[in-house]
Amino acid sequence: MHHHPHHHRELSQIMSRVVKLHRRETDKLIQPAGVYPGQPPVLFRLADEDGLRQRDLAERVGLAPATLTVMLSRMEKSGLVERRPDERDQRVSRVYLTGKGREALTAVREAIRVVEERALDGFLPEERLLMRRMLLQMRHNLIESDH
Repeated sequence: MHHHPHHHRELSQIMSRVVKLHRRETDKLIQPAGVYPGQPPVLFRLADEDGLRQRDLAERVGLAPATLTVMLSRMEKSGLVERRPDERDQRVSRVYLTGKGREALTAVREAIRVVEERALDGFLPEERLLMRRMLLQMRHNLIESDH
């Protein structure tokens, strides 16, 4: 049994399709909470480290500082975060989650759970574990080949 190259291409296509659908479904579910595409990573990061300097936050979520600035303005308008100048250095801006931001985060976590549950419908518990292990292994393999 030899492998045809198109099987690999097919796997990549299936994976990217699944990722897109997963994101689309999640985005649809978080919208009522006033959270827009691209914003969840910022909320999650601030939940772990509230009050990060804006440039550190940009680095942690992998966005260009200018891109993050635009996103934070939108998030501030909808009351999810607030920016305050650093006590010691007024030029430095720190970002904080608001109460509304924390509520939104709960909604995002729930949305992710719902989409994951839908995606894994019909999988046996051991298949879910195997799926997870395989994906982690794939990630590991690709990270290793990166270095």
